[in-house]
Formats: sequence, structure tokens, C-alpha cells
Amino acid sequence: MNFQKAILISLLLSGLALPGRACDICGCFMGITPYDNQSGFSLMHRYRIFNGYQALGQSPQFFPAGARPFLPSPLNGDNGYAHSHHGDPADFEAFRVIELRGKYFLSQRVELNAFVPYVMNTSQINGKQLNSAGVGDVTVFAGYHLIRAIETAGVQSRLIVGGGLKLPTGEYNRQNASGVRYALLNQVGTGTTDGFVYANYIGSYRSLGLSVNSSYRRASENTFSNSLAPSTATYASLFYRVPLGENWQVYPSAQFFYEKTKGEMLDGQLTGEHAMNNALLGPGLDVYYKNFSLNTSFQLPIYTATTDHPASAGRMVVSVGYSFKQTKYLLHGKS
Repeated sequence: MNFQKAILISLLLSGLALPGRACDICGCFMGITPYDNQSGFSLMHRYRIFNGYQALGQSPQFFPAGARPFLPSPLNGDNGYAHSHHGDPADFEAFRVIELRGKYFLSQRVELNAFVPYVMNTSQINGKQLNSAGVGDVTVFAGYHLIRAIETAGVQSRLIVGGGLKLPTGEYNRQNASGVRYALLNQVGTGTTDGFVYANYIGSYRSLGLSVNSSYRRASENTFSNSLAPSTATYASLFYRVPLGENWQVYPSAQFFYEKTKGEMLDGQLTGEHAMNNALLGPGLDVYYKNFSLNTSFQLPIYTATTDHPASAGRMVVSVGYSFKQTKYLLHGKS
């Protein structure tokens, strides 16, 4: 049973260095799942939105006025824009990533991964909107399948452990017309090299399955002495396999995501900016036809720690992919 296909390759851990947003801005993975030892590639779009000041009693909206889920507005309010929060209910921060993802199995137990993101960030503060877009920070990592009990009937399980790096490939020193550098959230890269480790357990009994992925990340400083505090993220998916004919399979799921970080740092000290402590929950639906996949998920906040910044309002993921019928490996020959 190909239960591994049940989980959406997200990101989340999918991404960045900013707490909570960190997993979505720069491509930090968010819950990687094996494709039954098949190498492949996918194109993923993530939309993450923050708006509404919780301390002022404002309710977050998934589609606030002026925010676009797929492409940013052509507006660029560089003139007069300032990243300073004063409780304007129209404020929002939207983070979109189109990410090319590749996975290659060196053997049945060793996989290599690479994520190349194109980042599109929008920040609307006090009536001024600033958009920035460009190639973000590339992520590379490897995983080892410590437990690989997938040939048995009924109960099946996998345990993957691994780690990798987010590389400082994205631009992080963009400036406005007056020569003032944009805030870190308005950059497409962080300028830091981040290291992370993760563990992913996937288990199933007949058609019912569960995937849990947890990660821990630390970042270096960039040339401006900026960095992000250590962050943790956990992704879980409870899924059910529905076979439809010979070539079709559908996996409805309930997906949970939790992220925590103390935010930005300057010269090794916390600045108090962009701390994150959020939990989100929502449905997912994955559809597989032969070697092709369509993965979707939609999550809304169930817990958000109060800060003086716009609150987490949700995330949406859409991904299409293709996996190869891999029967040979560079290590250990045939499967």
C-alpha cells in the first residue's frame, strides 16, 4: 500500500528565517514525506497571510483587502512606506512562494532533496504597500530511512531522520529610493546560512495513516549582524486512502501545523520583532493519477500568541508533481 503518498510535501517546513514565517518565506521544509522510494520533482505554491491586531480585538481575515493569494499587486508603495505598526486594521503581511522541489534516492534508505524558491512578499502598513519578489534562499538536505517497514500487510511504518542547510542565495540588501534598507520581512532572502535537523514518522493501518514531522533550526548572522532566533516547527497529517479504479487514489486528510520562534536578532540579542507561537489546523486533499500528483491544503489558526504585529490568519498550499518509477540506485544497485 502506497500510504506514503498521503502527505503533502509542504514546507513547510517549508522556509526562512523568520519565526513562523521562517518556514514559509525562504523555503524551509515543512513536513517531507517519501514517495515510496521514488525520485521526482514538484512545483508548489504557498500563500501565508498575517493581519489583524489581536491585542486590539481585530479578527484576522484570510483574504484582506489588497492581498492576493497567487501574485502580488503591481503597486509598490516605496514612497512613504515605513515598517511601523500602529494598529491600522487594514495592515497585512502576505508571503507567497513558488518553489521547485526535487528529490533523488541514492538508495532505498538515503534521499537527497533541493528546494529552489521564488519569493513574492507584500507588506501593507498604515496605508502604504511594499512588494518585493525574486529568487529566495535555496535549501538542500538529506534524509536516512531508519525504519522502512513498508512491504508488510496491514501495519506499515517509516522513520526518516536527517538535516541540511538553507543557503544565502536570495537578495537581502534591497533599499528604497532614499538608500534605506528594507526590513528583513521585505527582503527575498535573509543572508544567513541556516542549519536544521528533522525527524519524520509515517505509520498506517490498512487505509488510515498518520504522519508527524518535527524540525529544529539555527541561523548564522548576515553582514548586517541580523539573524533569526532558533525555531521549531511540527507538522502532522491524519489521512485516509481512497482507491478509485486502477490508476487513481485520493487522500483526504486533517493537517496540523505548529511553529515557534523568539523572532529577529541583532548583534546576538533579541529585538522583540516577529516572535511566533502559532498553531493552525485544516483539511487537505491529495489526488494521484499514475505518476502525477495534485496536493492541496488549507489551514486556519486555532492558537496565536498575542504580539504587537498582525496575527497569523492562515496558509494555503497547492502543489503538482511527477515521480519516477525508480528501480535502480547509485548505491546498492537495483531495488
